[in-house]
Amino acid sequence: MKNKDFTFSIKSICLDENYQPSDNTRITTNFANLARGSYRQANLRNALKMIDNSFNALAHWDNPKGDRYSVELEIISVNVDIENSGKSFPSIEVLKTNIVDHQTNKRTEGIVGNNFSSYVRDYDFSVLLQEHNQGQSTFSIPDDFGELHGKLFQSFINSNVYKQNFNKTPVICLSVSDNKTYHRTENQHPVLGFEYQPNESSLTEQYFKKMGLQVRYFMPANSVAPLAFYFLGDLLNDYTSLELISTISTMGTFQKIYRPEIYNANAAAGKSYKPNLKNPDHSLTQIVYDRQERSKLGNEQGLFAQEHFIKPYQKVLEQRSANYV
Repeated sequence: MKNKDFTFSIKSICLDENYQPSDNTRITTNFANLARGSYRQANLRNALKMIDNSFNALAHWDNPKGDRYSVELEIISVNVDIENSGKSFPSIEVLKTNIVDHQTNKRTEGIVGNNFSSYVRDYDFSVLLQEHNQGQSTFSIPDDFGELHGKLFQSFINSNVYKQNFNKTPVICLSVSDNKTYHRTENQHPVLGFEYQPNESSLTEQYFKKMGLQVRYFMPANSVAPLAFYFLGDLLNDYTSLELISTISTMGTFQKIYRPEIYNANAAAGKSYKPNLKNPDHSLTQIVYDRQERSKLGNEQGLFAQEHFIKPYQKVLEQRSANYV
């Protein structure tokens, strides 16, 4: 390893109805939130069934009964060792999809990324950004906001560990922002659906840009709102139809659970669309989700990153970041 590199290691665990979050998993992470409490197994079973149903509805060719495919999910936990000391910090957690074809009995890789979790991102948004704006009359962003996180992510994507375990670059799929208006274009992809364009850039877009990711917005068939797809390379041509469907079905399902006002609304987005988290005209899934707990814990997780990662390694992190090109 060159001096400028971070040392990464990964662990993989199956996300099924028996999944239980590890101690290092951010407890506000989508799937971890579902896997807690008395309804945990039913939550997971129902969510996974929704994903399979969505996948088969989109992959409808040569699939007359709508049961040809199922999706298996892996949680990929990425730890970083800053000083090659053997001590590591949980830096990134993503999902990897795998596609099972019950007609041919083949199992193929889908896409890695999908959901995205990061303690350092919690620190940036819940601690650093708030401290920077405390007592200020106008909102502003620190000059180096997202720099460390972006370099950590890019270092991981370019690492031998990543290349040995994954064949393609990641795609991260998020919800749209309720602060922006999205306009439908004439561009229509056979799987991703109609493309939408926002009226302005967002802080999230700027943050992910420092990770090396660009974004496009598409509303797939059977969806009622566009999804944000963050990617490297060429989203429309680097991935197969089934790979894209694995991400759409997985993250579309999670968004129906976590953002029902937007993604389980009873009316679909039109040519001009402004998401509304207070939209009363929506349906709830049969899956229990604690949104208030999620927002409260974001700050706690940011403070965890500050105490166990940012402060102890501040000097070496600054040196590594300065050296990283």
